[in-house]
Order: sequence, then C-alpha cells, then structure tokens
Amino acid sequence: MSHERISIDPDVMFGKPVIRGTRITVERILRKLAAGRGVEGILLDHPHLESKDVYAAIAFAAEEIANEDIVLADTDAS
Repeated sequence: MSHERISIDPDVMFGKPVIRGTRITVERILRKLAAGRGVEGILLDHPHLESKDVYAAIAFAAEEIANEDIVLADTDAS
C-alpha cells in the first residue's frame, strides 16, 4: 500500500514517518488520538494538516503492525 501523505527521510525527524512536507510524526498523531484528542482537535493544533493526513497516519500505523514479524514461543521446550 502506498502512503502518499507519509514520508520517511533520514534527514527529517531522525527518519521517523512524518506527514509529508511537515515535521509532524505519525507517532505524535497517534499519541494525540490515544490521549482522546479527536481529528478536529488535531486539526486545530496543526491547522496546516487535513483530516486525510490524520487518517493516513492511522492507516500507515495499521499497515506497519499488520506486516510485523510474529515470533511464537516454543511451548514444548523444557
């Protein structure tokens, strides 16, 4: 899946995923959402963002989690 609104550049925010053209990290958006700040509140905090940017951050994070490697514990080992 392509994330046109998300960019990763080692020279911007140490390579963390950010909203393209900003220094606002996907992590920052997710933390605000987790703290109870809604999309409209985030847009008030960052008026240059669009709601599509917030949803792109959520989609990016979901895809990253979906693609992470799963390590299963060996339950037969003693």
